[in-house]
Amino acid sequence: MHPAPSVIVFSTLSGLGFGLLFWLGIDANPPTGLAAFIFFAIAFALAVGGLLSSTFHLGHPERAWRALSQWRSSWLSREGVCAILALLCMGIYAIDLIFLQIHATALGLIGAALSLFTVFTTSMIYAQLDTVPRWKTPLTPALYLSFSLAGGALLSGRVNMAILLLVIAAICQFIWWQRGDVALSDSGTDLGTATGLGERGTVRSMAHPHTAPNYLVKEFIFVIGRKHAQKLRRIAFGLTFVLPIICLLLPFSHVLAIIAVLSHVAGVATSRWLFFAEAEHVVGLYYGAR
Repeated sequence: MHPAPSVIVFSTLSGLGFGLLFWLGIDANPPTGLAAFIFFAIAFALAVGGLLSSTFHLGHPERAWRALSQWRSSWLSREGVCAILALLCMGIYAIDLIFLQIHATALGLIGAALSLFTVFTTSMIYAQLDTVPRWKTPLTPALYLSFSLAGGALLSGRVNMAILLLVIAAICQFIWWQRGDVALSDSGTDLGTATGLGERGTVRSMAHPHTAPNYLVKEFIFVIGRKHAQKLRRIAFGLTFVLPIICLLLPFSHVLAIIAVLSHVAGVATSRWLFFAEAEHVVGLYYGAR
């Protein structure tokens, strides 16, 4: 699929932001005062900034609020509702810590659960799609949640937990890539099923169904070369996991901590670009693009 920059920014930043909010919410001894203000400012900037960036991919951003009414059937709507509730809970929780020096434990736990569920709802927007076999797997929520938890642990300074979660996220990413490479072929979908002519024999594409690009072609068909994809995978894996873990294993310094965070963010963004660029929407079969 076409990797829209706004969606990449959204899935990268919001995952990190809500991951940080989760760790702040379950912290038995959370920061207070100025330290709390800094941590929550970073978390809210990432979470809210990511959510706002996602609206730029909409044809009519001013109508985005209407999606909230479909929470019974739409994961996108559930994501919006959960995000709002999580931000409200964590906002009150942050105010208590920053200005009143009060640790509202129950409120923090509720906000943490909502933050994590927001990331889950985001992943389910993609994991529910039968039309994209690479995404249609429980590994997609596992990937999103492991990335969010690992990034949040890294941003909150939980070194040992960050190392463990980065390893887990790396395993999820590797398995997700390996499974995804054969997902389309294993789904049984081909040009015959795409056109409905498979029962009559072998179907071959003689010409594209349209003489000019249309919305489906622009949004759902994006082909990336295998060599290019493999190179980007190595870059993403190194930046997201390897370099941050190396930095965390070395004696602590603020420079290494900054390098670890920046490397992880860059790696997650690269991984998210591949997440969309490598997603083979089955409509591509109809247009002879697979």
